[in-house]
Amino acid sequence: MDEIVLKALAKWPNVPHCYGWLGLDARGNWFLRDDRTQALGPFSQARGSQLRHDKLIDFIQRNYEHDDQGQWFFQNGPQRVYVELEAAPWIWRVSEDLSVRSHSGLPIEPTACLLDGEGRLYLVADIGLGLVHTQDVGLAAEAIEQGRWVPEDVCAEDLPARFGHVLSPSAGQPLPRP
Repeated sequence: MDEIVLKALAKWPNVPHCYGWLGLDARGNWFLRDDRTQALGPFSQARGSQLRHDKLIDFIQRNYEHDDQGQWFFQNGPQRVYVELEAAPWIWRVSEDLSVRSHSGLPIEPTACLLDGEGRLYLVADIGLGLVHTQDVGLAAEAIEQGRWVPEDVCAEDLPARFGHVLSPSAGQPLPRP
């Protein structure tokens, strides 16, 4: 985490958590979800405004973590902003040399390859489960054809329990007031 975030946590340790305001889609894009957007439904139905400010996105990604319950969040100073996940906590980008990086730029080494019933390809790494970006499925197919990755058939609905992540930390939280 950024030093400024750690200092803010020490100075204000009891700031309430924030739910529903931030989402990560299946392509690694971040979305801000205001009260009006949240009132329209869950992240899968109402995404909100896509963040496009590179420095803000970098800040979010440097301070992206998970708690002991598998809920992913962005530590925004002293406040945890829990993230609504469309598919998985990580979105993987595959390079021409078949190396893999997370949506935040972290290099990873896949330890398993999973394929769900809708044809979505996931990779498992030491930092967790991630979905292969749709633009990189062709490169991932090369890795599979070369025998680097061997897909295991899975049911997407089973992945959060199997890998210990929560897609919607805001489910079960009170809805925002209009």
